Amino acid sequence: MNNIFITGITGVMGGHLVKIIMRHPNCNVVGGLGHVAHTDERYPIYTSFSEIPSNLEIDCIIDFSNASIVDALLDFAVGRKLPLVLCTTGVSEETNAKVTAISEQIPIFKSGNMSLGINAISHAIRLVSELLDESYDVEIIEKHHNRKLDAPSGTALMLADAVNQGKATSYDVALGRPAHGAKEKSVINIHSVRGGNIVGDHEVLFAGEEELIEIKHTALDRGVFAKGAVEAAQFLVHQAAGLYDMNHLIQEKLSKR
Repeated sequence: MNNIFITGITGVMGGHLVKIIMRHPNCNVVGGLGHVAHTDERYPIYTSFSEIPSNLEIDCIIDFSNASIVDALLDFAVGRKLPLVLCTTGVSEETNAKVTAISEQIPIFKSGNMSLGINAISHAIRLVSELLDESYDVEIIEKHHNRKLDAPSGTALMLADAVNQGKATSYDVALGRPAHGAKEKSVINIHSVRGGNIVGDHEVLFAGEEELIEIKHTALDRGVFAKGAVEAAQFLVHQAAGLYDMNHLIQEKLSKR
């Protein structure tokens, strides 16, 4: 049984995680970090890392919180030598560098999107990008709910990176575009839409002179991200220190077929 601690447990994604883990035969929620502290018959919730008792048995942390607490989360995880599934996006370059440094001491799983489906199309995008020449314009459109704080989304940046992995020369990445001027072929423009309760919609366009290739993924329920995070946690508890992502999890799944 893997004992999971959830940072961001009182948020929307935290709620989805609790539901999935409570039904899971091999995982259990032992506590979480949230906005309001309380203890019930299921698990305690703390409002700061300093409140978490040292004798709380944790096998892995799953984080769906806020970029503002990721540095403190990293300090807590490395201090207790705990594997960490890091799902929060919008962190600074300095924090990303800290993630890389700390992964030399503990296993960290980091992905811009925890859906297996979005990572599958990321592989497809890399292949399409490699096969097409530079005459194709590349645009990304991403849509999320009106409460999302960061733009572009971590997933959109991940897909832009997949495009660049297929190219001999990397394209620049820009949020939106200037009000005037033609499309720069060496730039991937990402267009961020925020509204309503959109779970997550990502579309990559390869626009040529004679054809348009559209690769799209739509998340219908936030549970898909929670499910992927739980799978990542089960994978991570058996790994040595290092930085892991969905590619490692997918490769493990393929190796067991």
